[in-house]
Amino acid sequence: MKAQKISKPFLALSGLNRDRQKSGLLTLEGRFDPPIHSPVQLTELEQRVAKNIESRAHDLLEDLRLHVSIPTGGNNQPAIEETRERFGIRLQELGAKTHMVPGDPKPDWLQGDQQGYYTPPTVVSERLNGAKENRVLVAGHLDTVHDPEGDFRELSIATDGKTALGPGCVDMKGGLVIAVAALEALEECGVGANWTFTMNADEETGTYHSEQALIEQAKLHDFGLALEPALPGGELAIERVGSGQFMIETTGKSAHVGRAFTDGVSAVVKLAECIQESSRFPEPERGKILNIGPVKGGVATNAVPDSAFAWGNVRFADNSIADELGVQLDALQTDGDAMPAVKVYRSFNRPAKPLIPETEQLALRARSVAEALGQKLPFAKTGGVCDGNVLQNAGLPTIDTLGVRGGGLHTKDEWIDLSSLVERCQLLAILIARLSAGGSAAL
Repeated sequence: MKAQKISKPFLALSGLNRDRQKSGLLTLEGRFDPPIHSPVQLTELEQRVAKNIESRAHDLLEDLRLHVSIPTGGNNQPAIEETRERFGIRLQELGAKTHMVPGDPKPDWLQGDQQGYYTPPTVVSERLNGAKENRVLVAGHLDTVHDPEGDFRELSIATDGKTALGPGCVDMKGGLVIAVAALEALEECGVGANWTFTMNADEETGTYHSEQALIEQAKLHDFGLALEPALPGGELAIERVGSGQFMIETTGKSAHVGRAFTDGVSAVVKLAECIQESSRFPEPERGKILNIGPVKGGVATNAVPDSAFAWGNVRFADNSIADELGVQLDALQTDGDAMPAVKVYRSFNRPAKPLIPETEQLALRARSVAEALGQKLPFAKTGGVCDGNVLQNAGLPTIDTLGVRGGGLHTKDEWIDLSSLVERCQLLAILIARLSAGGSAAL
């Protein structure tokens, strides 16, 4: 049966968490631990899939090594296209029909004046078996945050062979590697899975180019599985905050500092006042966060600056808090011909992802598979955001930390637990199989 679409994408996390706490399901640390169910044991076919993936351990590591060495950060078009093509060919060999969805433009104030900026398309590879239900959407992103010209470019395996360092090794080269291998293992074992695989290349910069493509795919599917890395303890994220971007622009009047200082109006001073005022907005205990940086203003120390800019990020637990932040930011603006002038641009494009019943059931199905494999899959909430926010807000129940385990995301200490290549690949493959079959072997 098709999953019921979500009519209220935003729920008050505070009230939901109070209910969970009363029932003993949410611990003080924010981990969500539903009552333990007896896991559905692996069928003979699922055991064969698990063994097939175990036999791929070396190939998984070598595939990770290859893709980590392809620097897809920094809007690096050649590397993004190479990675997309490598994975795309393998999906087409599984019988997937592939098409590209052109990317939408970013707001000008976010993109800036970058010359030759690459607007990446979203690739959609479909291998749906004709059924109008139990359709699984697997979502991954090709981009990383790492400088393609930097010195952090290769996978470096620790001497004990248990972990490795590398740019994007967990976020999310590892997730892409295990997902494609999982689908290959299902095909090799004769499992008729029902899936679509999307790959975008702008998740790290806000999903502006690919948002509409993801929304359209969300409407066509019943379950969403995103390949973000597991949380630090291997947890599955079942709640996420929302996020948005903004820019404060101030305009003044330029003047020579020595000859006509009093004729000038400093845009930088006005921006500093706006920054000071906005520093009063955050209330972290309510899930209301605002951060400013970077900041830009003026061209020379001996000229009163006539323009200044500050970019920032907000996080919010639900839409009411997002609305509060929006009102407060908008109130910084000036009217008419005021001098100095203030203008605010904002885009709160990633809605919060509260725990809803449909996603909870999907998470429990994933946990059932993990336990059948002898793995643990604790639940938790996080202040991070991802494409899972977009998919669930579009009506698709989505769990979004099914990638590999590791840590140090977005730093030169990014690392992966190499044992998770096989373990999470097995989890993903069998979960896709069960969901494609209508969950007959699940909870």
